[in-house]
Amino acid sequence: NFMTRKDAIHKLLNDAAHELLAFIKECESKFKDQERWVPAAEIKRNLDLNFVAVPRSGKQHGPKGWVFATLARMLEDKSLIEYKKTGKRAFYRSTRK
Repeated sequence: NFMTRKDAIHKLLNDAAHELLAFIKECESKFKDQERWVPAAEIKRNLDLNFVAVPRSGKQHGPKGWVFATLARMLEDKSLIEYKKTGKRAFYRSTRK
């Protein structure tokens, strides 16, 4: 069965998104008193998902959470997670379907 490079990359991104979902579900038990909302900062810190997104010759002040944000949005688009923002802090939880 032939898989194009595009298909292979999208499969890897989807697999990574589902690993993120599994991690969020595992963390939810620690945040029962917050209705299972897991802080995005906790997720990014534990999974080390901050990366520099510009070429070396470009300017960016340190690693950012673009990989995490992309994977989380993929899950949100499939209605697998919910997002909320309280003040400057972002939170995620599974939809528990």
